[in-house]
Amino acid sequence: MFREMLRKKQKISDDDCIVLLKKEKRGVLSVIGDGGYPYGFPINHYYNENDGRLYFHCGKKGHKLDAIKACNKASFCVYDKGYKKENDWALNIKSVIVFGKIEIVDDMDTIIDISRKLSYKFTTDESYIDNEIKKFAKATLLLKLKPEHISGKLVNES
Repeated sequence: MFREMLRKKQKISDDDCIVLLKKEKRGVLSVIGDGGYPYGFPINHYYNENDGRLYFHCGKKGHKLDAIKACNKASFCVYDKGYKKENDWALNIKSVIVFGKIEIVDDMDTIIDISRKLSYKFTTDESYIDNEIKKFAKATLLLKLKPEHISGKLVNES
């Protein structure tokens, strides 16, 4: 069902894909929006090694949630900052695309647990994290993306 990568020499390993998903703070989640148009938006994420799922937080209403309720298929793209080889102008960028289906999670214990883990990607300030969870957890849902296909590549922009 999923296409093979055409430029196989650019492919990165499955392990490198997971490292990128764990390390990078945000990417673009794309769903099928209003009128069948693609709806892609930047969002931060948490990759859970225990269950192999990606988690995103969202409010309890809005375009994103409406789109997911209508069709749970999604793709998520993340990429790194890249690097330049010595004496070269071109940027080398690793990217990963995940295809899968999204499940809406409304269990408060899970929301708090994953929100805390996601927060650690940005800060270790426990009092800040506790305060944010206390203020916003009740108005939060989680989106859980179960990967069906993951591929990654290293591209040289030259």
